Amino acid sequence: MNENLLKGSMAMRKALTEISPEIQELAELCRSNSGIDPELYKVHDVKRGLRDLNGNGVVAGLTKISDIMAYRMEGDTKVPCDGVLRYRGLNIRDLCSGFINEDRFGFEEITYLLLFGKLPTEVELEDFKKLLNASRTLPTNFVRDIIMKAPSKDMMNTLSRSVLTLACYDKKVDDISIPNVLRQCIMLIAVFPMLAVYGYCAYSHYGRGKSLYIHNPSAKLSTAENILRMLRPDKEYTHLEAKILDMALVLHMEHGGGNNSTFTTHVVTSSGTDTYAAVAAALGSLKGPKHGGANIKVVEMFQDMKHSVEDTKDPAQVEEYLMKLLHKEAFDKKGLIYGMGHAVYSLSDPRSCLLKEYVEKLAQEKHKMEEYRLYKMVEEMAPKVIERERRIYKGVSANVDFYSGFIYHMLGLPSELFTPIFAIARIVGWSAHRLEELINQDKIIRPAYKSVLKEGGYVSLEER
Repeated sequence: MNENLLKGSMAMRKALTEISPEIQELAELCRSNSGIDPELYKVHDVKRGLRDLNGNGVVAGLTKISDIMAYRMEGDTKVPCDGVLRYRGLNIRDLCSGFINEDRFGFEEITYLLLFGKLPTEVELEDFKKLLNASRTLPTNFVRDIIMKAPSKDMMNTLSRSVLTLACYDKKVDDISIPNVLRQCIMLIAVFPMLAVYGYCAYSHYGRGKSLYIHNPSAKLSTAENILRMLRPDKEYTHLEAKILDMALVLHMEHGGGNNSTFTTHVVTSSGTDTYAAVAAALGSLKGPKHGGANIKVVEMFQDMKHSVEDTKDPAQVEEYLMKLLHKEAFDKKGLIYGMGHAVYSLSDPRSCLLKEYVEKLAQEKHKMEEYRLYKMVEEMAPKVIERERRIYKGVSANVDFYSGFIYHMLGLPSELFTPIFAIARIVGWSAHRLEELINQDKIIRPAYKSVLKEGGYVSLEER
């Protein structure tokens, strides 16, 4: 390599990775001049995080796609109840029982429900599966030229890059008519598993020196089956593995319009931008550890627990570790027991309850019963510890991340794919909400921010 080019390359790498003393000093200047006194939020009645003092979300819109219930009204009093999640008015428990009892895969059927507002007939479902299969293809050389170039450990950024690049191949990228947006959404729903899995395969090869394999999806298989087929070198999986992954995908598809990434979808869609840009924005939101990245933290927390606790079968020792977590003395010292608590649910998260019913079966198949018993112990113990140590306004229970990470771990999914698996499911909900926003709204979403700046006078450069 030319010496000047080499020096330039090294300088660029340094600029991308190192925080210089100058940047550190400027960061402190930024911090000191941008901090806002928390009391001002109360003075001006600003609802931080778009939540009231009780943690309830500020109503910002209407939706017919899904509904969450965590309490019932008794007169003027809110009484916590077991959580309920409904897709298009149908209880998620009934939906899952429907396809599980008939030994069918549910992803495609529930995708149809969320997009079109009704359960498909047998003929409609078969036609929709054929449409998804026909859409499950990438442009010529896309894998080689886009996914294989600059592979990254960060699968969510890789996924975003792939989505934005797909826009370059779409001759109607800016057409936001409902038929065209629906076409784009169905295509993205179909190819997300390929984008995520192929992105990981590229990273595994170039970043870890593992063998490179790219398996084509099969038109005869469900989305869950294809994920396992494409990810595993031998393409093999058990029926139970595919069924549990399928259920996890269904449970992660949608969760009301108020979650961060779905709200992002509404906000960005309201500007009139294209589908690829809206989905990339939603991916950026989901990537955050406070949203879609939480299940990785659960798995890492349990790994740390097994290293830190001498006897994980002893409730007293496990409880002591949980106390250390809350007191910022263990794991990442953030004061959190990951997988516990939810912004809406109090007594129970219906998604966690449904997953829990099948976790034990998978743990038995994978010979992970000892680890399963530890999860079960923490699930029962953590709410009591939290209620004893924290002042909380509502109950605490295991959320969907508590068991989903354990399931992905038992399925042998690499941790880098945990959040992309979430995205493979949630792209369905984002698509439904994008269509709903385009159908019903004609104004850009523009929230207000109260300025707390102090006025000042301009000082010339010489006098500063």
